[in-house]
Amino acid sequence: MKNDDHAIVNPVKSKNSPELPAFAALIGSFEDLKRICNSSILNKSHQRSLFNSKLYYTRRFCIAGPMIGAPYAVMIMESLVAWGAKNILFYGWCGSISEKIEIGTIILPTGAYIDEGTSRHYCEAPYKDFVTPSYELAGKIRNKLFEKSIPFKEATIWTTDAIYRETPGKVKDYLAKNAMAVEMELSALFTVGQFRQANVAGLLVVSDDLSGNCWRPGFRNPSFINSRKLACDAIEELCMEM
Repeated sequence: MKNDDHAIVNPVKSKNSPELPAFAALIGSFEDLKRICNSSILNKSHQRSLFNSKLYYTRRFCIAGPMIGAPYAVMIMESLVAWGAKNILFYGWCGSISEKIEIGTIILPTGAYIDEGTSRHYCEAPYKDFVTPSYELAGKIRNKLFEKSIPFKEATIWTTDAIYRETPGKVKDYLAKNAMAVEMELSALFTVGQFRQANVAGLLVVSDDLSGNCWRPGFRNPSFINSRKLACDAIEELCMEM
């Protein structure tokens, strides 16, 4: 990197910053964060504000959320990495763009197409349009899902900044590239993980469906609600075991 490409403002560890453990779970939604916070794993945790989110930390793991969108999720992750986190799991919701992926499906992303602006600031031109998670961390998530007999699918996803510009043309284009779902954070988190030499992987639950060129919400669908519970249970166990 050239000298004039170094950032003026950097994430730093100050005297007031906590010393974090290696494993961190980023939780996208307030509802799922609340579910995990009400579990026994956070009984003896410390907590503090982190931008507009909350950070909970123990000697073994930390949890931060809620968050939405690539820029904000990266701000949170940058701080956690600066404070000691090295293995980062992002858990959030996504929309299906394929008839093969139903509402309530749990997805372990194998890669993400970059259709957000944050990644461009962490890589040099010519810019790439596809990024992958940490193979090692994704493997640990996969093993946990198998261990708990939680059904899931591995799939490529598309990350966008603009949920109100998910057009039929874009859905068709990303389907042609074998993407199966769309969300707003993961390609940036994968990219920044590679830039900061941190292991980053994701876990998603399908909350809605765009595959028929019309929007079909599934936020009250029993399958979606149950899959969220299963995903949170798996994340809680990973926090205790990592």
